[in-house]
Amino acid sequence: MKSLKELYRIGPGPSSSHTMGPQKACLEMLKRCPNADHYRADLYGSLAMTGKGHLSDQIIIRTLAPRPVEVCFHMNEMKKHPNTLELHAFDAEDGLLETMTVYSVGGGVIEIEGEDAAVHAPCYPHHTLDEIKAFCAAEHIGLNAYVDQFDDSDISGYLNEILIQMLKTVDAGLNASGILPGRLKLERIARSLLQEASDVHGSEREKLLLCAYAYAACEENASGGMSVTAPTLGSSGLLPALLYYYYYDLKYQRETLVEGLKVAGVIGNLIKHNATISGAQGGCQAEIGAACAMGAAMIAYLMGLDMDQIEYAAEMGIEHHLGLTCDPVGGYVMIPCIERNAVCALRAIDAAILARHLRRVHRNRVSFDMVVETMNKTGIKLPIELKESALGGLASVVKLD
Repeated sequence: MKSLKELYRIGPGPSSSHTMGPQKACLEMLKRCPNADHYRADLYGSLAMTGKGHLSDQIIIRTLAPRPVEVCFHMNEMKKHPNTLELHAFDAEDGLLETMTVYSVGGGVIEIEGEDAAVHAPCYPHHTLDEIKAFCAAEHIGLNAYVDQFDDSDISGYLNEILIQMLKTVDAGLNASGILPGRLKLERIARSLLQEASDVHGSEREKLLLCAYAYAACEENASGGMSVTAPTLGSSGLLPALLYYYYYDLKYQRETLVEGLKVAGVIGNLIKHNATISGAQGGCQAEIGAACAMGAAMIAYLMGLDMDQIEYAAEMGIEHHLGLTCDPVGGYVMIPCIERNAVCALRAIDAAILARHLRRVHRNRVSFDMVVETMNKTGIKLPIELKESALGGLASVVKLD
C-alpha cells in the first residue's frame, strides 16, 4: 500500500474522479507539451455521462487555458476503465503532438495507459488488516504508531495540513449562502441547520451539529471549493464533520485528531488497495461506505477502544452499506450525496459505540477484510446504471426542473 498522502488529497470539488483527476491529467499534459497551440479532450464512460454535472469540462478548460480546448462527451462508448479521458495536444497546423489516455481511478488518482502508475512507491509491507493487527500485536503498537513506522517521515505534518483544510472547508460552508451551481437549483442549508441546532439540546443538538458540518463541507465541495478526498470528494463531508465537532465542540487537541486521521487512513488505504473507492467502479458503497468505515475507526480510536473494537467499528461502517448505489441526480454531487454524508457521519459514531459494547459480549464472525472482499465482489455485480452514470436509481426518478 502507498502513503496516506495518496489517500488524503486537497483539491477543487465537486468530484475527485471527475474534477481532480482530469485536472491532474491536464497539468501532466501541460508539462509534456508546454508549447501546444490547442487541445482536445475526449471523455468516456462515467466521465462522459456525468461530466457536465461534475464540472469536468470546466476544470479541463480552466486548467489548459488560455489555449483553446475542445471537450467531447462520448456518451455511448465504453473504454477499458469507466472513467477514461483521452487528451490530445496539437500544434498551430493541427499536427498531433501528443496523445495521453488517462484513467481516473478515484480519490484524485490517475493512471496513464502504458506507464508506471506509481506516484509514491508502496511504503506499507502489509496488505490486510489481519496482517497489520498481527504486526502491531507483536510490536505492541497501535494503528497510529504503525503509520508513523512505515509512512513518510513528514506524515504527521502533512496530515495536520489535511486537518486544517477540512476545518476550513466546513467553515467556508457554514458561512456561505445562496444556490449551489447547476440545474438542481439547491439552496445551501448548512447555516440554517446550524441555527436549528442552537434551538435544541442533548443528543438531538449533537446530531444536528454533525449534520450541519457535513452539509457545510459537502455544499462547499459541490460548489467547486477546496476540499479533501476522504477517501473521495463525493464522500468528503463525513470525516470533516466528525473532526470539526471533536475539535470545536468537544475540544480535542489537534495532535490527537491527526492520530485519528492516521487510523482512518489505514482503513481507507486497505479498501483502496483491496477493492475500490471509485463510485464508477463500485457504487456508493465504495465511497460513502468506505468513508463511514474510516470515520467509525477514527471515532473508536478517539474513544480509546482497542484494536479489535476499532476493527469491529470499521467493519460495521462498511458492511451496512454493501450494495449502495451511486445514482447522482443530474450527475451532480448533491442528491443523494450531501444528505448521505450527514446520515453516515451519525452512523460512524453509532458504529463505534456499538463496537465498544458488542465486542465485550461476543467475538464477531465477520472480519473487516471479509467485508472489503465482499464489497469488491458486490461492486463488480452492480449494473452500470447504478455506478455513477446518472442512468438509474434516483437519477432516473427525480426530475430536474
